[in-house]
Amino acid sequence: MSSTDTLTPSQTQTNTQVLDATTHANIHDKLARALGIKTAQVNAFVKLYDEGATVPFIARYRKEKTQNLDDAQLRALEKSLNYERDMASRRLKITELLSTQGNLTDELQARIDNATSKLELEDIYLPYRPRRRSPAAKARAAGLDVPAQALLTQEITPTDALADYEAPASISDDKGNEIEVDFGDLDKQLAGVQAIIVDEWTQALDLLDNLRNGFAKTASIVSTVASDEKREVGEKFKDYFEHSESLARLPNHRLLAMLRGRQENVLGLKIDGEDAPFIEKIISYFDIDAKAPAARREFLQAAATSLWKDKWRPHIEHRLLTEKRLTAEADAIEVFASNLQHLLMAAPAGRKVILGVDPGIRHGVKMAVVDAQGHVMLDNEDKPVVATVYPFAPDNKMDEAKKIIDKLLSTYKVDLVAIGNGTASRETDAMIKEILAANAELKAKAVIVNESGASVYSASELASDELANLDVSVRGAVSIARRLQDPLSELVKVDPKAIGVGQYQHDVNQNQLADSLDKVTQDSVNAVGVDVNTASPAILAHIAGLNKNVAQQIVTYRKEHGAFDSREALKNVPRLGVKTFEQAAGFLRIHGGSNPLDATGVHPESYALVDSLLAQTGKALPEVLGNDGVLNSIDTTALAANDDNVSVKAIIEELAKPARDPRPEFKTANFREDVNSIKDLSEGMQLEGVVTNVTAFGCFVDVGVHQDGLVHISQMANDFVADPMNRVKPGDIVSVRVISIDEKRGRIGFSMKPEAEKSARPAAKPATRNTGGDEKASRPRSNRPNEKRPADKRATKPRDHRQANDSASNRSKAPKADAPAKMGTLGALLQEAGVTKSKK
Repeated sequence: MSSTDTLTPSQTQTNTQVLDATTHANIHDKLARALGIKTAQVNAFVKLYDEGATVPFIARYRKEKTQNLDDAQLRALEKSLNYERDMASRRLKITELLSTQGNLTDELQARIDNATSKLELEDIYLPYRPRRRSPAAKARAAGLDVPAQALLTQEITPTDALADYEAPASISDDKGNEIEVDFGDLDKQLAGVQAIIVDEWTQALDLLDNLRNGFAKTASIVSTVASDEKREVGEKFKDYFEHSESLARLPNHRLLAMLRGRQENVLGLKIDGEDAPFIEKIISYFDIDAKAPAARREFLQAAATSLWKDKWRPHIEHRLLTEKRLTAEADAIEVFASNLQHLLMAAPAGRKVILGVDPGIRHGVKMAVVDAQGHVMLDNEDKPVVATVYPFAPDNKMDEAKKIIDKLLSTYKVDLVAIGNGTASRETDAMIKEILAANAELKAKAVIVNESGASVYSASELASDELANLDVSVRGAVSIARRLQDPLSELVKVDPKAIGVGQYQHDVNQNQLADSLDKVTQDSVNAVGVDVNTASPAILAHIAGLNKNVAQQIVTYRKEHGAFDSREALKNVPRLGVKTFEQAAGFLRIHGGSNPLDATGVHPESYALVDSLLAQTGKALPEVLGNDGVLNSIDTTALAANDDNVSVKAIIEELAKPARDPRPEFKTANFREDVNSIKDLSEGMQLEGVVTNVTAFGCFVDVGVHQDGLVHISQMANDFVADPMNRVKPGDIVSVRVISIDEKRGRIGFSMKPEAEKSARPAAKPATRNTGGDEKASRPRSNRPNEKRPADKRATKPRDHRQANDSASNRSKAPKADAPAKMGTLGALLQEAGVTKSKK
């Protein structure tokens, strides 16, 4: 297995089984130190985890066992545990291989035990990996090891060392297979001897460490345009056509930009660095200059040069670049996950009647009205309340469109109008507001909604099942309305890669990306909980303990037998066994059922404990739920020892605020009605906007002009900002001031600093090295490359905002001096790195 291989759960379990108790204990102690928790907490988590408990379940219902580790700590522990187990298994395997070969020494064992990464482990084993067809192996098979050892240990010339050598008529490897090789002349024999010596020297791992560390400090990465023909087609990478900078100080976002350019065959990449100092170190290490006679010394010097240029330097270059790439990808995945979490946990508008509007020009503005439960409303003839109007060019049926929309708003008493932020969104928004202003009886409010991924949902199998009676082109309007009503429930129906908050999603490790995003989604869904009688299979699949098959079984059972009256009734669902019920029940809500506790976050295993609490109060459960006065009067001392999973205090807190939604209160940004495009902006203008993405170098803000503007980290506050994520989150409503406009390049610079105040310290300047462009730039919205659009719509949309594919520079978090870099979106990276995205 290579150092970058990803183990499957079954492989991890197998590896876990072969590790002894001492190894497990050492891993647990190491994790406790690394994460700043107690070993007992690690032990408790591992026991539950290995028994099949999910992280959301452990975080919520086994708090006492883990001594209150939260979900973030548990996720970090889960990730580190699996990695350390993989490392331990690979250590064991390498130790066994070296021992079998007879090459295991105390020094090698110490190196193996102290290795901190899979790449380092593979480096240790590399010199001993069997290579039956390598030049050194062939030379040894031909009997050239004797003259090679003579040159290493005796004062003899290479020619004299080979004086008695006779090439065998045939050569076979250790398996008895004949090798086709010719050592018939002196030059080939000398080359074979050199190959053996170089191969033996590769085992000097301490020297390799020294050379790698030295080369890493001085090497540069160089990018050049692949050919003149690529200059025009690769225009977005033009700042990297002739670019060089220190590899050690290379920010993640620029590395990923270069790698993307190489992947698209626009750029060529190479590592540039000196050779002479490192060859001299090899010569010094093996004391070659002291060797005699001169011919022997020159031969060994040539071998040292070959060791560096042919073996070690290519290997070092590969490892350094691989390490930086893996770090960049890991941070890209981390930031993708963080942005996705904030998007999923955005404030829901709640149970409102909403008109979903999917703006368009040629194909019209699609509309659908959904009721408070998210169902498409029906008219008097039991037909879905949907419509398509053509207010804009070339049809220009504005008056007709206004009449139809006014009637929809009036007839169905619409509370909110959710307008997708695609093509013509601001024009549609302006039209809706004119309608609302002209009719005082209308109480609706217009809200711009992120529509990224709506067309992916529209064409999905799930949409066909949920909205079978609607045309594909109208389903997007339904999804937009539901996103405003309950973002979490709707967004889980779309592949996270299409939602528009990621970066380089097609370039990073796909297994790691999918695993990370799935865990974020699972944590978000379980933090909120779901109504089992209205939930879609898509959201049920993310409940702890459930999967797609069981989720579908629940929905199918619900359709056949009607709504669930109790959590206990879930046990009747096929494939929903005892363990699955234990993991999932607490996160599944049943409103209006036979037991009010089924609508809370209290787990069924604690119902008896709640009954004991109620007995003290002498009141019925409905009288106690949400009643702080009664709950605070309960004497819990006698009951505290009755439940070692969740504390009585935690249960009382849940009863005080049953099924509390952790998401923030619903708010909307007020976009200025006179600002609809970048042409309407002017420097100094104060605007309200929505944070759409956060990167290491700032945040992007949507103010309703078809592309997001950048608030550079130096413009976020008057005091020092170490990490923008500590100041703002996606979805936050902020006030910004326009400080720069580049209409030609579609870039906008914002500041969040109060205009009248001056910073107490000089603002951090963007890098002046050839970063490829101005960081203080807006992020234009372009077509969603990941979405399969229905043929009749969105094909001409130029601004699916936030197809986030890019990253940012290194982010250092204050508590961690060596914190890894984090990245934002592809739009962010390409803008920050000066690579502009073309509008279609």
